[in-house]
Amino acid sequence: MTAKILYTAKAKTTGGRDGHSETSDGALKVDLSLPKSLGGSGKAGATNPEQLFAMGYSACFESAIRHVARMKKITVPGLSVEAEVSLTPAETGFALLVSLHPVFEGVEQAVCEDLVATAHKVCPYSNAVKGNIDVKITIN
Repeated sequence: MTAKILYTAKAKTTGGRDGHSETSDGALKVDLSLPKSLGGSGKAGATNPEQLFAMGYSACFESAIRHVARMKKITVPGLSVEAEVSLTPAETGFALLVSLHPVFEGVEQAVCEDLVATAHKVCPYSNAVKGNIDVKITIN
């Protein structure tokens, strides 16, 4: 059985970590640069795959929390999610580590914990990395 596709994003990169990426619709165009801490130039105005992954995961995880809150009929007056994506050496090359920091306003801690636990089960990014990337979640 083929999965029902809800949306497909398409992007093209030329030049790898020191190149250029853009989406097929032209909405996002970014220059890439290897960070100085990895021996690259860290050129101003450029980004890197880890930053892009952190942006995508934080946006997706916040949306997942809001989705779960709607399903549970819970009002979340204020919410943001910070994501940290770290590159680390691994036996076969490199690996990623992720830390997510959801920050709630106006929601009790126990409710926050429930929303986050459920969101981690439904978030497509969380499901994609499950078993492959260590994800630490700290609720503020």
